[in-house]
This record gives sequence, structure tokens and C-alpha cells, in this order.
Amino acid sequence: MKAHLASGVRSGYAGFDPTADSLTVGNLVPIMLLRHWQNAGHKPVVLVGGGTGLIGDPSGKSSERELMTDEKVRANVEGQKRIFGRLLDFSDSGPAASRGGEMVNNLDWLGKMGYIQMLRDVGKFFSINAMLQRDSVKNRLESREQGISYTEFSYVLLQAYDYLHLHRTMNVTTQLGGSDQWGNIVSGIDLIRRDAVQRAGGSGAEDLAISAFGVTAPLVTKADGGKFGKSESGAVWLTADRTSPYAYYQFWLNAADADVGRFLRIYTLLAREQIEDLEQQLVANPGARAAQRALAVAATDLLHGQSERQRAEVAAGALFSGDVKSLDAAMLGEVLAGIATATISRGLLDGEGVGILDLIAQTGLVSSKGDGRTQLQAGAISVNGAKVGMEYKVSAADILHGELVLLRKGKKNWLKVGF
Repeated sequence: MKAHLASGVRSGYAGFDPTADSLTVGNLVPIMLLRHWQNAGHKPVVLVGGGTGLIGDPSGKSSERELMTDEKVRANVEGQKRIFGRLLDFSDSGPAASRGGEMVNNLDWLGKMGYIQMLRDVGKFFSINAMLQRDSVKNRLESREQGISYTEFSYVLLQAYDYLHLHRTMNVTTQLGGSDQWGNIVSGIDLIRRDAVQRAGGSGAEDLAISAFGVTAPLVTKADGGKFGKSESGAVWLTADRTSPYAYYQFWLNAADADVGRFLRIYTLLAREQIEDLEQQLVANPGARAAQRALAVAATDLLHGQSERQRAEVAAGALFSGDVKSLDAAMLGEVLAGIATATISRGLLDGEGVGILDLIAQTGLVSSKGDGRTQLQAGAISVNGAKVGMEYKVSAADILHGELVLLRKGKKNWLKVGF
């Protein structure tokens, strides 16, 4: 493969099934493979699975997927398309035009292919015996409750044909993906070789110049065994409507010391020397968290851009210092996502308002009025980031953006009070 890549601009692709209208940081691994592929001077091809998404990949699934409607699949495809242009260059002009990425939808060819044609042109090359040995099939067959439908069993044929179609029509010679896709990728390579042999009139594959390769990356795991790609509020997505730039920045900033080196290598474009230097800084002064900050900056810049990352840093600083009044309504909403909420009657804040001791006890910020007195006397209670004393009354003047009041106990225990 090394000689193949050195002999000119090569096209490689990765496929993404539209199971949702966005992708998660787990899906970011094959996108980063495509980014490195393009940075090395080659052409990335993004395949969105408008066709395969109607079937569902059984890989890694213990039960049958619920089939999506045509409309849902189309909506998810359009939603995912937003992501790729941020991470890959799709330019079709200029000196790098030959490396400009392309995006294709496998519904364009799978949707036109008849059942008989699929059986004759593709199915005849697949051995049922071999397909039954695939982990994604074997595990389901061993489950008496679930099993596997013929629909999902046939998925491998569709993905293999994708590779054959792209090989024929776009001279794509490499498929990239996670290690869970290795079986599907090998099936595609085998189909390309068998098809070439047949077209050559039965000559052996060793007599033909066939260029078809596969590149996989290990699935990302956390050092502590926890599931990667989850935050306290759920999955970490690659679009701002599902995971805000602030939450995305915080996810990487909170990476464990044992994970940050690997994450820097996988999810950023920093040079190896920079990463090794950051790892040395982590060993020398783990409290400074320089590696985590570099990871958060680089990963957020890559996906959301520098300006959104800077807004996220300002918001993080405001939350740490307590200067939340300086944040606009949109950013305040992002910062407060996932923070505990209490609801009170809006009328309590009319006139002189409600005493702070009564409010923090009523909303549960403190366990009792006795605890509240202790916290107030210690200067541990804040309203909208400003410390207050026992006599303070929370009134309508404290409402931020017409929606809420923020209470804080100590440095980290925030409570959002709404109406």
C-alpha cells in the first residue's frame, strides 16, 4: 500500500449511516482518518448511507434495529452533511482541486438496483458459511430471544457493493473506518477482486493489477473502562444544536490524565513533538492541566472554529469567577445546561422580594435554615455570582434576561431558579 500511495493522488472513503441527524465523537475517528488522508495529499470521499440506512448495520448490535422511514433517513442524511464541511476541504478549484473531497449518497445506486441484479451480480460471490462466522451474525444467532433478520443479514452485501461501485466509478482504492468495520471492509475488497477476476474471464486474481485496501482504527475507549463519548448530560455530538460548543469544550477539558495523550493524537492535528511535550508537562505539573487545555482548544477549534472556542473559554471563566451577569442569554443557556433547577412562584420576587435564607431553604440549595444561616455567615452564598449576607432579599431586579436567578453555594454548587 505504501507504494500505491506514493504513486499519485489516491481516493479513500469512509461511510456513515444516518441513524441520527448528527454524529457523535465516536464517529469523529473515521472523519479524522479522512482529514489525515487529505492532509497527506490524497482525496477523501464521504459516503452517506441513504440506502444502507434504510436497512441498518448489525455490527455491534445485540438486537434488531427499528427500521426508519424514507423521510427520517433523508432528514438524518441532510443533518449529518453539516458536519463534514467543517472538517474536510471540498474545494473543486485551485492547486489542491485534485484532493478536494467529494460527498456521495449510496441511495443513488442502491436505490436503482433490482433484487435479481443484486443476487446475480453480488450475492453469488458471498458464502453463507463465511457470513455465518462473522461476529455480528454469530452473536445474534446464539441469542434465542433476538436472532437476526434476513434484512440485517444482507447488510454486508450492500456495504461491499458500495466499495465495488466507488472503485469502478471513482477509482476509490481504500476504505477507512473503525475496527468494528473490518469484516465489512474485507468483504468489499474480496468482492472487488472476485468481480475483477470474472470480468477478466476467470484469470486468477494474482494475475490482475487490483488496487483495493482497507485501513481501520481501534475503537476509542477510556482508560478507566468507562464508555467513551458520554458526558453527564448524555452523548457528545458534533453539531451545536445537540452539544453546544461550550459543552464540547468542557468535555475535552475534563479528560482524565490517563486518556489525554491518546485523545490528543486521535482528535487533534497537533504535531507529535507538541503532544509529547504536553505529556511531559502533565507529569511535571498535573494540576496545571496544560494537556487538557490544549486538547479542548485544538478539538473545539477544529469543529466549531476559534471564535466559538473563545466564547466557550469566556463562559467557563465567568462561571468559575461568578461573573455570570456578563454572559448573554444564549451563552448563559449553554453554560447552565445540566445544572440543577428549582421552580418558584414569580410573585415571590415582587416588591421587596424574598429573604435569601427563605429562598435557599425553599429551593433546596441548603439542607435546612440552620445550614443556610451557617453558609450565609461564612460568606458561601451568592446571587448571580455576587456574595450576599443574611439580610439580602432577592427581588425582580435580580432576574437575569427575564428568565432566572442563579444561586451558588461555595464555588461549584450552582442552582438555577426559574418561574
